[in-house]
Formats: sequence, C-alpha cells, structure tokens
Amino acid sequence: MIDPELLLQGYRLGVFPMAMEDGTIEWFSPDPRAILPLDDFHVPHALRGLLRKRIFETKIDNCFSEVIEACAAREDTWINREIIQSYTRLHELGHAHSVETWTSGNLAGGLYGVAIGGAFFGESMFHRVTDASKIALVTLVEHLRARKFALLDTQWLTPHLQQFGGIEISRNHYLRLLRRAVESPRKF
Repeated sequence: MIDPELLLQGYRLGVFPMAMEDGTIEWFSPDPRAILPLDDFHVPHALRGLLRKRIFETKIDNCFSEVIEACAAREDTWINREIIQSYTRLHELGHAHSVETWTSGNLAGGLYGVAIGGAFFGESMFHRVTDASKIALVTLVEHLRARKFALLDTQWLTPHLQQFGGIEISRNHYLRLLRRAVESPRKF
C-alpha cells in the first residue's frame, strides 16, 4: 500500500500514481495537464434532458469500495490491488471520495477522486447504465461549485471530457492553479 501522506504530498506537488502492467507503481505529471474549468463546465443538451427526467439518484461517499472496484473492472486498467487499498485508506481518512449514480436501487455508475483544500483530483469513472457516469460528473461539479472549489483536475484530456468543456493547460500554469487551490480552506 502507498503511504497516505506520500499520496497526498504527491497530489500537492502535481503528481499521481498509476499501476503498470507488471504491477509496479509509477508517478506521472502530464504536460499538458487536463482540467475541467468549474465556471465553464458544459452540460450537453441531451444530458440536460436526462437530468430533468430524474431517472437517476445520486449519492456521495455511499459505497466507495464498490466504485473503485467497478472502475478497476476493465480489461485495460491502471487500478491494481495496491491502488485500490491505497485509495480505500485515503477514503477512510476522509481524503478520497466517490460520487455514485443509482437507478432502481442498483449502482449504475460513478467516479472517485481525491480532495485537498479547494482541489479535486478526478481519478476514474465507470458506468453500467448509459450516461450514469456523466450524471455522476455533473453531480460532482455541482458539489464542488457549491463548496467553492477552485480546481477539478482530470489528468489527461479525453473526448469524453472535452464535451463537458475539458481543456489542456501547461504544467507550469497547472502548478500555479494547484498551489492556490490546495491552500484554500475547503471541505468536500
């Protein structure tokens, strides 16, 4: 297991761990770095309609272990047993969080990440029902906005995140935003 303080210090410095195919853990600090600007977050039109229908229920920190296990349950994953144990420990200490989407009493999708000060570091998301992870992301952004968070780090930019307004910024710019965000006294 990665020591919790080492993990938190890594995030404060702009690095995060990933498991490699051989089981080793490597640390990354991409340049450019992807973020979702909280003020410019875009909810696609079709998703807005789905939100209005209230098909899904969302919860926060209801079943962290199930969420991280579901995120790891894919053919190509960087989430191994050591990562699961490390982030579960961070969750027990109040630093790692999950946002879950439910339908008919079943876990349909979700995401997890780490909160330090006014920064949230999104780690992974999954869905079992179409759009369930997107609903979790919208819920996360609303939650972060309500608590005046300054930074939503998504590590790398994907087409999935681009549709919500995800952008890439230089590592130097990211580190400036990060420094201010982690020093902000915020509670997830």
